[in-house]
Amino acid sequence: MYAPTTHILPLTTIQRERLLPVPGTVNVRINQRVSATDVVAEGRWAREHVLLDVARTLRISAALADKLIRCKTGDELAPNTLIASGRGIFPREVRTKREGRVVVVGGGQVLLEVGDVNIELRAGLPGMVTQVTPERGVMIQTAGSLIQGVWGNGRIETGLMISMMDKPDSVLDVSRLDVSQRGSVILGGVCIHPDVLRAAAELPVRGLILSSLHASLISVAQQMRFPIVAMEGIGTLPMNNAAYRLLSTNVKREVTVNAEAFDRYSGARPEVIIPVPITHEPALPNDIEVFAAGQQVRLRAAPYYGTVVTLVNLRAGLSTLPSGLRAPAAEVRTESGELLLVPLANMEVVG
Repeated sequence: MYAPTTHILPLTTIQRERLLPVPGTVNVRINQRVSATDVVAEGRWAREHVLLDVARTLRISAALADKLIRCKTGDELAPNTLIASGRGIFPREVRTKREGRVVVVGGGQVLLEVGDVNIELRAGLPGMVTQVTPERGVMIQTAGSLIQGVWGNGRIETGLMISMMDKPDSVLDVSRLDVSQRGSVILGGVCIHPDVLRAAAELPVRGLILSSLHASLISVAQQMRFPIVAMEGIGTLPMNNAAYRLLSTNVKREVTVNAEAFDRYSGARPEVIIPVPITHEPALPNDIEVFAAGQQVRLRAAPYYGTVVTLVNLRAGLSTLPSGLRAPAAEVRTESGELLLVPLANMEVVG
């Protein structure tokens, strides 16, 4: 059967699409090398729309209003610009109240986009541009370590990683944060207090890589302007050994923390990318795996949630579990040598 997969890889080829939410301008070309902070595309996004009902304001038909309207689609209008004027000694007027861009004209009405903000799309990771999507963005390819997590707050940033963890179940305490960590990505443990997030924001840091995040902190974490990735998700869970070993052995390296939300349909996951120099192009990771003996798998149910074990034997047919249920299952061995019978639905391939 096909198996869900979490990538925890010391070296692989990584391809990531970076797209604007609205049409804009792409600033780079295919085969161009970019750094994580390079602006690869730019666009404008209107925070709100304003409808000017010219026909109703002037008390005329829509057809006549269309003849009096003095702007067209695409026009950039300053505040107090005259849109249309009626007839008579004291004619009614329709003017803009704010700066905006004309989106649609017709039916006696004018639709404006107002409150424009410029959007700068940064590469997010160093690498090579391998594909350009006109007006939208790019595909960037790099090589390095890839460690995927479970929860993210939707931000992305790059910085030098420093560690506040002594072991996989370390708890990140506010007393350990000081000005020396300003501008860095902190490899922390379990986060259970909101003061930790607020202190990190005041420094400020460029990212937090956590073992897990207490459920009460979700709304606070989503408001932070720096990325937060929880490797094991929500709760008070220790970091799995595979992720901890790979991250802790790459301290003092530049890392990209991409805290995008988990989406099982698109395959998007919060992740940490650690670019490394290469002499040859490593293989792309497999997004689809089939359970097989010898694989490293991660357990997804208590009391072993997050534990990375070795799949020893796939049972044929249905197996009777300790709970009495019958389901497809496999025997797995923990690092301590303990042999467990686990349903396939409660594990995912690590690779």
